[in-house]
Amino acid sequence: MLVAVEAAGEEGHQAGASNRRAAPLGEDDAADHPALELRRVAARQADLGVLCCGTGIGMSISANKVPGIRAANCHNDYTAEMARRHNDANVLCMGGRVLDDRAIAELVRRFIRTPFDGGRHARRINKIADIERNPTV
Repeated sequence: MLVAVEAAGEEGHQAGASNRRAAPLGEDDAADHPALELRRVAARQADLGVLCCGTGIGMSISANKVPGIRAANCHNDYTAEMARRHNDANVLCMGGRVLDDRAIAELVRRFIRTPFDGGRHARRINKIADIERNPTV
């Protein structure tokens, strides 16, 4: 996580990492950790968030339960760029067990640098927001 914080700082963004004591293997749940950070992004007190767990999967599933969060589990430059460009993702999720420090830093840089394209993609974001407001399918 510190690699992600350093990469964000290099881009001129304020970033921080929670200093949580790691639980023994098998006793830690991805859903336990990101709530405060996600609330800040959802409330627009922070523009973007970065979450890491073993694979990024648990964090992305948990994060996407928070209204206003569009979390993307990214594993390469292309997925990080498209998460922002076409989906206006506001939380980047990554796996610390599947990515090395260099890849994590590059994904954070790509995610932060990439703007949302808007246009036809904005319709998708509005539809997602509608589902959040009225979750009955």
